[in-house]
Amino acid sequence: MMKIFFLAFFSLFFLGCNSSLKKEVPEKINRKPNILFIAIDDLRPELGCYGSEIAISPNLDKLASKGLLFENAYCQQAICGPSRASLLTGIRPETSGVFHNYIKFREVNPDVVTIPQQFIKNGYDAVYTGKIFHHGDKDDQLSWNRQPAIDRMIAKGIKVPGGFALKENIERRNEQRKKMVAKYGNVAKFGLASGPAYEGADVPDSGYIDGYNTELAIETLKEMVAEKSNKPFFLGLGFNKPHLNWTSPKKYWDLYDRDKIALISQTNGPENGAEMGLHPSFELRVREGIPKEGKIDKELAKTLKHAYLACVSYVDAQVGRMLEALEEAGVRDNTIIVVWSDHGWHLGDMGIWGKATNYEIATRVPLMIWTPNMANENRGKKTNALVELVDLYPTLCDLAGIETPKHAEGTSFKPLLKNPELKWKSAVFSQFPTPALREWGAYPLRQAMRETYFGLLIEKVEDRIIHQQKEKWNRELFENTLMGYAMRTQQYRFIVWKDRENPKKAPVFIELYDHHVDPLETTNIASQNPELVAELMIQFNKGWQGNSAKKTI
Repeated sequence: MMKIFFLAFFSLFFLGCNSSLKKEVPEKINRKPNILFIAIDDLRPELGCYGSEIAISPNLDKLASKGLLFENAYCQQAICGPSRASLLTGIRPETSGVFHNYIKFREVNPDVVTIPQQFIKNGYDAVYTGKIFHHGDKDDQLSWNRQPAIDRMIAKGIKVPGGFALKENIERRNEQRKKMVAKYGNVAKFGLASGPAYEGADVPDSGYIDGYNTELAIETLKEMVAEKSNKPFFLGLGFNKPHLNWTSPKKYWDLYDRDKIALISQTNGPENGAEMGLHPSFELRVREGIPKEGKIDKELAKTLKHAYLACVSYVDAQVGRMLEALEEAGVRDNTIIVVWSDHGWHLGDMGIWGKATNYEIATRVPLMIWTPNMANENRGKKTNALVELVDLYPTLCDLAGIETPKHAEGTSFKPLLKNPELKWKSAVFSQFPTPALREWGAYPLRQAMRETYFGLLIEKVEDRIIHQQKEKWNRELFENTLMGYAMRTQQYRFIVWKDRENPKKAPVFIELYDHHVDPLETTNIASQNPELVAELMIQFNKGWQGNSAKKTI
């Protein structure tokens, strides 16, 4: 009798356990994944995982070795504001009208639903630290529904650092600002007094802003996990570096042997390239200690590249800290991790310093993604598929199992996580308005800016454009309505310079570069290949819709 009792008891016990297990497993499987959304400012693919022979980036390299790396990812415009607005709203610059840093995306698209906003609508907590949107948009109230854990930072005694850590550099910047405002008036506030281009103070990581924001993101993560809420999170962590000014702790400078830092070999613009396609390095030249005209000498160029690389390693270390915190919090296994940069950067390439062009070096970006349920055989792989930053919106929605808004103009690349070799887009698109005749925020030239030391630079650029374009020269056109549209296929970069106000008019100029034989885009071969130009123009006129993955699958 006792034996029958125990058998009945254990049967009921195990049935109960199995019943509870059956209830728990679906809850774990069905819970929406968290999103760790890591943005890096001005980072070209200068990472070990992208083949850089000099960059020290072990944490991003490790993430790439466990996830999927995109070899051919491109931004929609190589300047901070428009690129980020496009990515975060899912709307291309041509549709949104956001072409420079001083247009707020809500001003022209007040009702658009952003990526974090869409996740909030689907039950997420969305919060950010650092730079996700560009500065004018970063406090968009509709896109975030909680605040970062600043109280925890205050309790730990960690203060928000300034731009420079060294007293002498703070004083130099302030003095430069006074002089510029006194000499040029209010226009000096638009970047003419930015202080030294670089600094490497012997301070902890939190002594500069990216270290602080990483610590804040970690504290915010801990706070959310401690709440034991059933709500998944969308956590944005945006790094300001390697954007100018190149400031990072000394220990990251010390990682590099200055003598082994090689300079760019291609120091001239493309042969027969568009004279309006390259700017005179406005963004760098506003920094103290940088020549206001002429070439950057080799010693200074080496220092500048050293400063950029130190910032890359500084950011890489912060990524490592964030991923370690995710692991320690016990939520990594249910978190999608994506890392992206808003655009590339010329480090003397083509003879210029800065972003803001339609060329490969400015439009190609690092992009990698890690998901908990990726097939093991695809982890660590690289895909050559052409993708765009505007694709991130539908991709994240797709991976999280939430609806993608109809306004999104990208294509989910979720299928590439299952098959990185899948036939994909036939072309991707970027654009930029006359880089040579725009201020460094892509803003149209102000007369007041012409009256500063930029005046001489602008005159020289204009002379070259007029010499090349001859009777096509028109100041209103070239300064305000001329747009360079770049199409990148697997083999070619095709740039069409057109008047936005008169799209049916013939192009003002065309550039064509064959990446199979000229990956550095040294020679424009458009004039020698009229049949190929005609063929590519047909493809170009199909637009992004006609070149999407849906058209090629």
